[in-house]
Amino acid sequence: MSYKTQIENKDFFSRVYDVTLLIPYGRITSYGAIARFLGSGRSARMVGWALNASHSEPEFIPAHRVVNRNGMLTGKHHFGNSTTMQQLLENEGIIIEEDRIVNFAEKFWDPLKELS
Repeated sequence: MSYKTQIENKDFFSRVYDVTLLIPYGRITSYGAIARFLGSGRSARMVGWALNASHSEPEFIPAHRVVNRNGMLTGKHHFGNSTTMQQLLENEGIIIEEDRIVNFAEKFWDPLKELS
C-alpha cells in the first residue's frame, strides 16, 4: 500500500501534517506541492492554514520547511518572531537572502515524486 493511500482517510490538516513530517532535514517544499500530493491542487492556502495551526500539535511539525512556490518565507510571522523560520532553515543548510531561499531548486522536495 502506498503512503498516499494510507493517509487518504484522514482529515485534511492531519494529512498535511503527515506529509510535512516526511520532509527530510535540509530540504524544503511548497504549500502547493503538498496540496497537489493530497489531490487538492488548489488548496495551497489551506495547507498554510493547517501549518499555522500545527504549532498547537503535541508532536513537532517541521512547518518551517514549507514555503511558497517562489521560495519565499511567507509563513515566517507564524513562528513567534520574524527570524525564527529563517534560523531554523539556515540551521539545516538552507541559504536565505531577503526572505527567499537561494538554493530553492536544489533543496526542493516534491512529495509527488518522493512518495508516490
